[in-house]
Amino acid sequence: MPASSRRPLISGNWKMNLNHYDAIQLVQKLSYLITKDDVERVDVSLHPPFTDIRTVQTSIESDRLPFFLGAQNCHSDDSGAFTGEVSPAFLAKLNVRYVICGHSERRQIFGETDQFVSAKVAAVIKHKMIPIVCVGETREQREAGQTLEVVSAQLAGSLEGRLDTQFGDLVIAYEPIWAIGTGLTATAADAQEVCAHIRRFVGSTWGADSANAVRIQYGGSVKAGNVAELMAQPDIDGALVGGASLDADEFARIVQFPSA
Repeated sequence: MPASSRRPLISGNWKMNLNHYDAIQLVQKLSYLITKDDVERVDVSLHPPFTDIRTVQTSIESDRLPFFLGAQNCHSDDSGAFTGEVSPAFLAKLNVRYVICGHSERRQIFGETDQFVSAKVAAVIKHKMIPIVCVGETREQREAGQTLEVVSAQLAGSLEGRLDTQFGDLVIAYEPIWAIGTGLTATAADAQEVCAHIRRFVGSTWGADSANAVRIQYGGSVKAGNVAELMAQPDIDGALVGGASLDADEFARIVQFPSA
């Protein structure tokens, strides 16, 4: 089980799925399936598309649902000539709690650099939200034995300038790119190896307190059938869930991993 001082975080990344009507239905289903006992031991964040955020916020707050509102991305600036981008200041006004920064699809498809991710992380923290900073290797990099080297470089670049006192309000998600949307999943042992490396890297760079405080998620085809084994690893503190988070029953079972 994760260290008792690091409360597990299960995040549902809906990606570019569900209009705001569909989002309401999913949130309502989750509110019946995920119990008070579940959220007493696990934090749950929901990351809808931008067009759904206000709707999901209203549903969570009006019905006092035990979920944190999340966003999938943001820009590093509060305002400006950035057509199509979303300001972190706007997200903060909607009571967004968690913001994904540097998701593998953003890095691979849209060419986001470590430097841009670092600027986003700073902006999210500035507005008192919590960044979920994603790192992970491609299949080619993994087969070449470069996984730990790649992850270290991404961490150094994406967290440049962070202070050790900030790591209690920061989440790192290890999501191997080769496992995103492919149905492939790293074995629990392989995921633990990389997550343990992430914790060691944080400790060697920012100090032991930072390493102990930071929460590390695994993302990459997480399902109800594999989440318990993943979460049993000592350095895995949560899951960043993609496709399985669109199915209320499946996502609820993931949240309920110790007993599901």
